[in-house]
Amino acid sequence: MKINKSVALEFVFVFMLLYCVQCQGGPTNHIPAEFKGKLQRVILSILSGSITGLACALVCACLLRFIFRYMNKPPILKGPVVFSPQIPPKSLQSALANQTLVLISGNYYKTVLENGFTVAVKKLEPFGSPDSSARRRMQRELEALAGLRNRHLMSLRAYVNELDRFCLVYDYVPTGTLEDAMKKRRDDELQIGWDSRLRIAVGIIKGLQYLHFTCSPRILHYNLKPSNVLLDADFEPRLGDCGLAKVMHTFDPSEGYYAPEYFPNFSMYTEKSDIFSFGVILGILLTGRDPSDPLFVEVTSGSRSRGGMGMWFRQLVEAGDGREALDKSLLGEEMEEDEMLMAVRIAAVCLSDMPADRPSSDELVPMLTQLHSF
Repeated sequence: MKINKSVALEFVFVFMLLYCVQCQGGPTNHIPAEFKGKLQRVILSILSGSITGLACALVCACLLRFIFRYMNKPPILKGPVVFSPQIPPKSLQSALANQTLVLISGNYYKTVLENGFTVAVKKLEPFGSPDSSARRRMQRELEALAGLRNRHLMSLRAYVNELDRFCLVYDYVPTGTLEDAMKKRRDDELQIGWDSRLRIAVGIIKGLQYLHFTCSPRILHYNLKPSNVLLDADFEPRLGDCGLAKVMHTFDPSEGYYAPEYFPNFSMYTEKSDIFSFGVILGILLTGRDPSDPLFVEVTSGSRSRGGMGMWFRQLVEAGDGREALDKSLLGEEMEEDEMLMAVRIAAVCLSDMPADRPSSDELVPMLTQLHSF
């Protein structure tokens, strides 16, 4: 806080007078004691008035600053906040209140509004923090998400802020999540050829490229995994929940999708951390296996595993035995085996322990699209 020059001079003058009055020798010895007492009271009054004035000014400045900051805070919005004219707020509120929701996958539900428009609803329940500042941060992230327009991102059409939860409303996609699709593949309930798997990988990396290089400021996903990748009828992927994990702090280090630098320092997360998560998804598409598969996991102290899929891929590449990484159901597609073996090498690089060794999403798009014509 800057002190006014006149106030500073006043203090200097006062202290000089006090010194003169209290001095026992020199030219002030002839001053009568009664006059000295009056002078001291005047000086003390000036001092106390100045200090009181400064204190009051400081308190008023702090109070005004607090009031202005409070007035400039955005309000916490209640009920439906809609970004699409196809969604009537009352109809959405009614659908959520009446629980006319059909479970699609995980926390995603399907519901048909009164006007016939079908949407997917994801419940973030319970919301991790009732703190008003956390809810405001959540609102800001959701408003930013609503402004994103890319074919490989889930379009946020509305959200509902309730006491203990947020409900996010997206465009409905019929196929469910990539996690569901790969689980059905492991159970032999669904056949997914290399063309479809490569289409999924290309769509995911194009979505990341949009977030990392087109958005200003750039957006990091923070929680890229198969349960947050939804597939349409043509197996075109769409990324959901972009950036929300940063606000909600909802992640499980044992899942195997997070880069090593993510722990224990959350602030170390960069766009290369998203690339590591993409490498895990590419590995899943190539092998058909979950990252928690005993083939990958190396148990260390605690619940976290290091190495895992990335180390396994690198060992195969170094040994020149990338074919061992491929899902057995893909081995019959001999015409495309070279593409798959190159994808194995790309996955190994994406899963590098050091962020600097991983390619950017801008570099990965041509690397993957050149494998096959889309």
